[in-house]
Amino acid sequence: MKVAICGGGSVGTTIARDLNASGHEVLVLERDPDVVERRRKELDVAWIPADACEVASLDAAGLSTVDVVVAATGDDEDNLVISLLAKQEFAVPRVVARVNHSKNQWLFNEGWGVDISVSTPQLITAIVEEAVSVGSLVRLLQFEGGAAHLVEVTLAPESPAVGSEIATLGIPREAAIVAIVRDDHLVVPRSETVLQSGDEVLVVVTQDAEPEVRKVLVGA
Repeated sequence: MKVAICGGGSVGTTIARDLNASGHEVLVLERDPDVVERRRKELDVAWIPADACEVASLDAAGLSTVDVVVAATGDDEDNLVISLLAKQEFAVPRVVARVNHSKNQWLFNEGWGVDISVSTPQLITAIVEEAVSVGSLVRLLQFEGGAAHLVEVTLAPESPAVGSEIATLGIPREAAIVAIVRDDHLVVPRSETVLQSGDEVLVVVTQDAEPEVRKVLVGA
C-alpha cells in the first residue's frame, strides 16, 4: 500500500514510522524544509518539502498514485483543504484526517473529502467510557464523515441479548457485529454464537440504525 502523509510533525512522523515498519510505501509532505532535512536523517521514507495545500505540490508528489492520504497537520483548516484536494483533484480512494479541535469535528465529513476522521480528545474520551461503562453504547470511531460508527457495549446481566444467538437478535441490516471480546479473548462472531454477560461486543453501524442496535444490546 502506498500512503502519503501530509504533515511531518510528531504525529505524522510516528504514523510514517509505523507504516514503514509494516512494509508500506510511505511518502511525507512537509512545508518546512528544515524539518524535512532533520526528519530525513531519522526515518528512511520519501520526504518531500512541499505545501500540501497546493494542487501543484500534490501533483508533483504523485498524489494520484497513492492508495491513502493522511492529513496529519496540526491545523484543522489545512487538514480539510488537503482532504478536499486529495479526493476531488486526485481521486484518492481513502482519506484519513486528523481533528485537532473537537469543536471542528462536524466539518470532517465526505463533503470535505474525509472518509475517516480521528479526534484524539474524542478517542481518549471514548476509551475512558469504554473502560468504565457496562450496559452503555460507546462510540469508538466514526467512518464516512460520521454516517457510520464503530461502537462498543459491554453486556450487562440484564441485557436482552444475553443468552441469545446472534442470528436471533434482530440486528438491523445496516449493522454488523464484527468482534466479541470474552474473558480477554477474541471470539469471532458467528450466527450461532451465544452472547454472555460481560461480553464486549463491537458493532459497525450506521447512524440511523444505532438506536435499534442500542435497543437490542442494551434494552433502552
